[in-house]
Amino acid sequence: MPNTPAPSAITVPSTARHAEGVSNDEFRAALSRLAAGVVLVTAQEPPLDPEDPAAPAGEDVGMTATAFLSVSLDPPLVLVSLRNGSRMDELLDEQPLWAVSVLSESQRHVAGRFAMKGRVSDRLLFADIPYLRGEHSGAPLVGGALATLECRTEQRVPAGDHTLVIGRVLTARVPSAEGGPLTYFRGRYRQLG
Repeated sequence: MPNTPAPSAITVPSTARHAEGVSNDEFRAALSRLAAGVVLVTAQEPPLDPEDPAAPAGEDVGMTATAFLSVSLDPPLVLVSLRNGSRMDELLDEQPLWAVSVLSESQRHVAGRFAMKGRVSDRLLFADIPYLRGEHSGAPLVGGALATLECRTEQRVPAGDHTLVIGRVLTARVPSAEGGPLTYFRGRYRQLG
């Protein structure tokens, strides 16, 4: 019998290759060269007791995303990719209404705040950010955003360690024509130009 290490002694380096041959690090490095727009996805938790009008409303939840895109013009559909088990993934599994604010280059602080690991409660994250409530979703629409959309989930598609949420656009507004978009490239927020 060959001398092989016990299963507990085997370590998997971060450059471990998948069966198809690409490592996690190689995949991340290659995709970091794709510039992406930055959005804030928001939703409002349902009330704690929908039967009681005096019950406290649910908390607002927000998440920075770069995996957001247009899917269809007729009907108007968009897609956002959510990490499985994330707070937003769990919320949008029960709450079909959500919103997207396309962030401007001056809103880097908003993107960074909602992308933090080990962050404080969402209630505190929204505390000093100007926003309006969407008329259909009730979700926060960030003031100063280049565009805002309200959506209703049409389909959820499992995709590896993420869920692709396809939403029908209920409203689309362009409240601010000033400034350029906030982009994400090579692991950092950037401005065009």
